[in-house]
Amino acid sequence: MTDIAVHLLVLILLPPFLLGVINKTKAFFAGRKGPPLLQTYRDIAKLLRKGMVISGTTTWIFRAGPLVTLAAVAMAGLLVPFGASPAIIAFQGDLVLFAYLFGLARFFTTSAALDTGSSFEGMGSAREATFAVLTEPALFFAFLALARMSGSLSLVNMLRVPAMGLAAGTTAPLVLIAIGLFIILLAETCRIPVDDPNTHLELTMIHEAMVLDHSGPLLGAITYSASLKLFIIGSVLVDIVAPWKTGNPLMDWPIFAGELVVLAAVIGVVESVMARLRMNRVPYLLVSAILLCGSAFILLVR
Repeated sequence: MTDIAVHLLVLILLPPFLLGVINKTKAFFAGRKGPPLLQTYRDIAKLLRKGMVISGTTTWIFRAGPLVTLAAVAMAGLLVPFGASPAIIAFQGDLVLFAYLFGLARFFTTSAALDTGSSFEGMGSAREATFAVLTEPALFFAFLALARMSGSLSLVNMLRVPAMGLAAGTTAPLVLIAIGLFIILLAETCRIPVDDPNTHLELTMIHEAMVLDHSGPLLGAITYSASLKLFIIGSVLVDIVAPWKTGNPLMDWPIFAGELVVLAAVIGVVESVMARLRMNRVPYLLVSAILLCGSAFILLVR
């Protein structure tokens, strides 16, 4: 019960902090003081207190979209082990549920955007759906490779493989998977070089174009969902890249949180030293993720 309680607390409380670390890192590279590390918490709290402006042309889908997205992403967080804690929900084949929960979240996000009848939001939805066609195969190839190494179709066993020691011939596949998952992380969380979460240019927007008409608590749910997605996919990547465990929960939880903070700082560095890719170049980056994860799987079955 203690592990479950800590798992839930970490899942609920830590994600917005990672966005603060990213913003602080970017501010450091730009020579600015930047927003406080806890600014995302304040922004979400402020949005939850505000009223909503809802177009009369929308239906229940517009209101349900952010809430279903939040519920689906949070459910995915219950399938992933954090630190020394096993996943709250684990069964053979849960990797498929994990991937499709993100697919369900994307479906309702794009549906809510299309429900407004806005041409800009429709454009953002089309781009989101197009890029998802490339990120999902990369994610499944990564999971297939991990399943091959672990001999299991459960995320708990798959993500514990690096912590149990590297078998002969698995180092190169794990490196390829890690690079591919990092690209997937940037794409799924709408970070540079795939997307710019701070852009105000409608013609270059992807995710932000889909939430232009949301406000108040609905926009707060969208912001929190974005931080949750970053936290969950980041946790999967951390389990592969830095599976350091001491066996002592009092030590393992701080180590896990520190690894995620380092990952957020790395994302901030990437966003500081790279420019956003031209829209027609993004598919090449996502295809490279497919090739990396697919190559990892081929190396394991040859």
